[in-house]
Amino acid sequence: MSAQHATHNCSEVLTQLNDYVDGELDAGLCVELEDHLRSCTDCRIVLDTLQKTVYLVHQLGDQDSDIPEDVEARLFAKMNLETYLPARGA
Repeated sequence: MSAQHATHNCSEVLTQLNDYVDGELDAGLCVELEDHLRSCTDCRIVLDTLQKTVYLVHQLGDQDSDIPEDVEARLFAKMNLETYLPARGA
């Protein structure tokens, strides 16, 4: 790892990606983030994945999930996201 590319730079970039993708990041910070992205393959991969995820979520919209409830519950549990499971009618 070079002196120009310290891990703490990646950590800082990762905390700013959501705002960057949403167009809510300050212009000066955008310039710094984009400079970092030009030299950091790992952060570019994370950004690309985030952008694709946001795109897919927007494409899905409010459509009902075709994932069986038990599979969805196991997936959310594996990702420690149980609190985000949609409420099911009893």
